[in-house]
Amino acid sequence: MARISLAQGEQRACTCDNPDAFRSLSEASASADYWKRCSDDALAHGCKGIVMMGAHWDVKGPARIEVATKPNPGMNPVAYNYQLNPDIATAKRVVTLPRGHNIDAQENPTFDWIHDSFLILIRMFPDGCPPTTLLSLNAHYDPHFHMRIGSILRPLRKEGYLLIGTGGAVHNLYRNDWTQMIRYRDNFAMPRSPDSWAMEFRQSFEDAITKNSRPHLRRAITKLMKHPGFRDAHGTDEHFMPATFVAGAAGDAEDDGVYGKLMAEGWELRNMCHSQFTIGSWNRV
Repeated sequence: MARISLAQGEQRACTCDNPDAFRSLSEASASADYWKRCSDDALAHGCKGIVMMGAHWDVKGPARIEVATKPNPGMNPVAYNYQLNPDIATAKRVVTLPRGHNIDAQENPTFDWIHDSFLILIRMFPDGCPPTTLLSLNAHYDPHFHMRIGSILRPLRKEGYLLIGTGGAVHNLYRNDWTQMIRYRDNFAMPRSPDSWAMEFRQSFEDAITKNSRPHLRRAITKLMKHPGFRDAHGTDEHFMPATFVAGAAGDAEDDGVYGKLMAEGWELRNMCHSQFTIGSWNRV
C-alpha cells in the first residue's frame, strides 16, 4: 500500500506500502528502512508533529470526518510495547480548520488506533512516538472530498508538521497470491512475477506522482480511479483515499516544479506493491 507524508515548507510526501501486513513490520525491508530515514530527516529539521490519514478508519455521514482525541488510545487489533502520543491540541485544531469549509469535522474521544497508523510510527520513530493526530476517512470514498481535506490542512506543513497518508497503491487482498505465506510463512516470496494488472497500475501510480506537480498532481491522482485497471488494483476504495489526501496537501499552485520521488519499493504476496514516495524536501536554514 502506499503511504504519503507531507511536511513543513518541505512539500514532502512519502508513500508507504502496506502497513496492513504485520510481518512487513517485523521483517527487514527496503520500505521499512525508508520509513526510518524519512523520520530521521523530519526530526533533524524540527518536525513539530505528525498528521496522518490511514485507510482503516471511516465514518458515515455527508461531508463528515472525525479526528481522534482519546488521551490514552489502545491498539487494534494487536498491541505492541510502544507508547502512543496523541496530540490533542493539534487534533482540536484539525477539527476546527475544515469546519470553516463546510466540512462536518468532529472529535472522536473513544477511537483506538489501528495498525495502519501505529505500525508505521513504530518503524519510523522506534525511540518514541512524536505528537500525532489521526484523521478518519469519509465512508463515501469521494476522492475529491479527501483531496479537499488535504488542501485545507496544507498550511500545517509550514508550521513544521509532517502530513502522512498511509493507504495503498496496489492493494487488492482478493488478488494476492497467498500460497507462499500459507505454506512457508514467507510473505515476501516471489515464485513468479506480479500479474500484469498489478504492474501496469503500479506504473501509472508512479507516473502520476513523479510526473505531475501543482494542481496537475491532484488531477492525476483522482483520475487514477478511472484507470481501466483500478478495480483490479483495488478491490475496495479505502486504501486509495489517503493518496488523494496527500495530493490535496502537495498539489497547490505553490508546489510548482515539486515532483514526487520513488524512495523505496517492495512486493508482498506477489501482487501487493509497497511503493514509498517523497514529495519535496525540508527547508534548509
